[in-house]
Amino acid sequence: MIVDYDTELHLHNEVLRRVCNIRRNEHVLDIGCGTGLTTREAARSAAMGRVLGVDTSPAMLARARELAEAEELYHVRFEQGDAQVHRLPPAYFDIAISRYGTMFFRDPVAAFRNIRGALVPGGRLVMMVWQDHAANEWSTSIQRCLAPDEPEPIVSMEGLDTFSFGDPTKVERILTEAGFAETSFIDVCEPVHYGENVDVAIEWVRRFLFVRELLQRLDAASAERALERLRELLAAHGDGSGVWFDARAWIVTSRRQ
Repeated sequence: MIVDYDTELHLHNEVLRRVCNIRRNEHVLDIGCGTGLTTREAARSAAMGRVLGVDTSPAMLARARELAEAEELYHVRFEQGDAQVHRLPPAYFDIAISRYGTMFFRDPVAAFRNIRGALVPGGRLVMMVWQDHAANEWSTSIQRCLAPDEPEPIVSMEGLDTFSFGDPTKVERILTEAGFAETSFIDVCEPVHYGENVDVAIEWVRRFLFVRELLQRLDAASAERALERLRELLAAHGDGSGVWFDARAWIVTSRRQ
């Protein structure tokens, strides 16, 4: 079995879908939709509504369109754009959702103001974000395995911080400044799944940006030793049903004022 992002996060996705509780007639905006799993699920719930998925990756959006067409979800569309600046229809959507698609905004207040403007008054925001690096075994254990002397957490060379929304006080301040209210946080403690065995898992984990960057810093011999340590770590997290790591996330809910 080949692992992808949807496979890794399937337990997280189940929790997010329940919290979103999308209704039949609602219009839905999916921020950072990737290949569109959450968009398609929203479309099945909002059978009489309209659903828009927005992402910056043309390759992912092409795949999203293929999958939506194959499922005959004709009330779904996808647009390439950065939700921070992308032109969205004003006061149109009943709910904006996101599964790990909001943590990398360069200007998060501007981004959420833009998203707010696309929501109807009282419209809902439901987004899943990672809690702090220290709360996520998948990040801490892999980093310590590959680079025990590196500071934690590692921010990528592109300036991307996976855990930028780990602090609820910071997130609430951003959303309040952007015009949201009634912000609350749901603690999600579900493991991530890296594949059915170690061979599958190591191929998946090597695709992580922070893993690629860590390995690039090492000479060939050191990288080989690091990969062997990684293989041992992944094997220690196998339980017969696959390779699993503990993970912690927030589901953040808020409303347009």
